[in-house]
Amino acid sequence: MTSNKKIPLRKCVITNEMMPKKELIRVVRTPEGNVLIDHSSKKSGRGAYITLNEAVILEAKKEKYIGEAFESGYSRRNL
Repeated sequence: MTSNKKIPLRKCVITNEMMPKKELIRVVRTPEGNVLIDHSSKKSGRGAYITLNEAVILEAKKEKYIGEAFESGYSRRNL
């Protein structure tokens, strides 16, 4: 009998795609207001996930979508 492990899914705040958590990068805003990459996925604060794709990351940086995600509770225009 094989066990089917549930794969946790998260939504990319840039592309709005649901993807396995391991394929995304977690960015967190700490209680102090700092924004940083959370490699361990265990830092406290508000987290947002971004697709592990160079074009998506550059778009997020260029358009400042990460800041918007933290400010507005993830509401963002559709691509």
